Amino acid sequence: MIGVVTQHVRSALAHTATVLGCLLLAIPAGSQTNAPSASSSIAPPESGGVVSAAEVRQRVAVLRAALAHHDELYFRRAAPEISDFAYDQLKGELAELERAFPAEAAAAQPVSEAPSGDDRTGEFPTARHRERMLSLDKTYSEAELRAWHAGVARRLGPTGLTFVVEPKFDGLAICVTYERGQLVRAVTRGNGWEGDDITANVRTLRTLPPRLRSIAPDGSPNPVPELIELRGELYLPWAEFRRINREQETADEPPFANPRNLAAGTAKSHDPHEVAARQLAIVFYGWGACEPATLQPATQQRFLAQIRAWGLPTVEDFRVVQNGAEMWSAVQSFGRARNQLAFPIDGAVVKLDAVPPRHELGETEQAPRWAMAFKFAPERTETRLRGITIQVGRTGVLTPVAELGRVELGGSTVARATLHNRAAIARLGLCIGDTVILEKAGEIIPQITGVDRARRPVDAVLYVFPEKCPACGATVLQPAGEAAMRCPNSSCPAQLRRRLQHFASKSCVDIAGLGPATVDTLATRGLVKNVADLYRLRRADLLAAPRLGEASADALLAALERSKRAELWRFINGLSIPHVGAATAKELARKFGSLDQLAGAPLGQLTPVVGEASAEAIVRHFAEPQNRAVVEELQATGVRPEAPKRDP
Repeated sequence: MIGVVTQHVRSALAHTATVLGCLLLAIPAGSQTNAPSASSSIAPPESGGVVSAAEVRQRVAVLRAALAHHDELYFRRAAPEISDFAYDQLKGELAELERAFPAEAAAAQPVSEAPSGDDRTGEFPTARHRERMLSLDKTYSEAELRAWHAGVARRLGPTGLTFVVEPKFDGLAICVTYERGQLVRAVTRGNGWEGDDITANVRTLRTLPPRLRSIAPDGSPNPVPELIELRGELYLPWAEFRRINREQETADEPPFANPRNLAAGTAKSHDPHEVAARQLAIVFYGWGACEPATLQPATQQRFLAQIRAWGLPTVEDFRVVQNGAEMWSAVQSFGRARNQLAFPIDGAVVKLDAVPPRHELGETEQAPRWAMAFKFAPERTETRLRGITIQVGRTGVLTPVAELGRVELGGSTVARATLHNRAAIARLGLCIGDTVILEKAGEIIPQITGVDRARRPVDAVLYVFPEKCPACGATVLQPAGEAAMRCPNSSCPAQLRRRLQHFASKSCVDIAGLGPATVDTLATRGLVKNVADLYRLRRADLLAAPRLGEASADALLAALERSKRAELWRFINGLSIPHVGAATAKELARKFGSLDQLAGAPLGQLTPVVGEASAEAIVRHFAEPQNRAVVEELQATGVRPEAPKRDP
């Protein structure tokens, strides 16, 4: 036995027990070698108890395995499975165990040589930073933030200190280098010394000028360094995030969980069309190397003003504070305002304003001692999982939806939550009847992030994802490279109804009066088996539908006739081709000019236009005889889309 457990360490072990119960499910089997099971080996000793060296080594090994797994998902794949809050708590608990039991922690099984926070993917060339690019120390506690402030005051003296409080943008950290005023390089943080070179992608940003402005707006000279590394964040504004998710819905694809993941994934994309289509933004809030050193700003406030003078996007809203009370008030003000901001933030950053004292404070291996990030804890609640329903989309995607006990979260009432796919359910280990932890991902989408296993009822039933489509009974499958399960039956009644509704929607050919009730009646009676059949409807067919009188039937027939001349991209979007939404449909319409040309296009012609994944989906779609037949039938019914000017 190595000793009595302190209350602080006991709390850490207790939280490890509850959190790792669900996190271990997310770690691939090979990552759990020699790790104890969550149920048998994570329970902490009772108050005043002792723990053995073996127990500590086991706990440290499990934590390291979990963190290594989630580092890979967060930093390299931009696809995290847990919230920042849960990750930071696990990391803090590991640090506490390593401090309390250094010998046992040193003897525990190492997991990965890669340092935490390394975002290099191995898929891009790397480039070194001229000056090391650090992370930030983080806290969720007012007491810890005030303690940090008090420590700085003790080191530098209690009077005359000024701090700048800025919003903490939630995106991908980036270093952009300008030489003699010209943008030459954009590199991710990586391991702090070198990162992925994503210059080509960053050059597509509309808000990032390729040259620094050397003349100020008032006509005065605006000195430009020979070289400067500017540190900032790539992010997606809320409006763009919502637009992209609307397009995902249109393309019958699952929505993105939050803007941070989407921004990071887009920045690391190898498809230039995707990067250009998603309007990433950038903000600068710090710097690294600067030559000559005489042009380095003396304060944070002067730096922000200089960035603005160079014509670059920077932090527009910040607070200048003099003491701990003002600092905490500023942090809270950003917390209250975050839902009204045009960009996503996950906290506030406090920085010492003056640069010379920063050098006196120095830095640790990971972060400067002159700055601290306060992270906002996610708003969360608990509720009961009453059931899981499966929605079948127009391309056959089976989307599980959690049916919940109604609960208030983030100012709204929540009764349902997305579960994304089969793997997400398995990772959580959901049982019907469970008490689940609910958060709003990205402040928008309700999401289940955990399960309180201690409150699982004895009659709880483990949920098993269906092997058959609930609408037609076809055996579902998982296409290679996709997380979603799909119904392969294109005649599936649920798919048909969704395809017809989509085709008639405003984002497609816009057939006024063809709502869900009318679609359901037409499909149920067998009058419409594909979108081309809509143009074969007669007045008598419509009059036979319930609640559809003569005036409504005539109006619908007129709307159908008008839609025959809709823009070509609207018809392409309406064909329900997997991975093809409105933006992709517009690119295809410009390139190919007709439905015939698109349907016959080989992979080599499609890939340069829409990227590999979408191109393969298009080829597979039109390889199905019934899908090629729909194009021919549309033309036979008099459909003549309005074609745009084709690309040369």
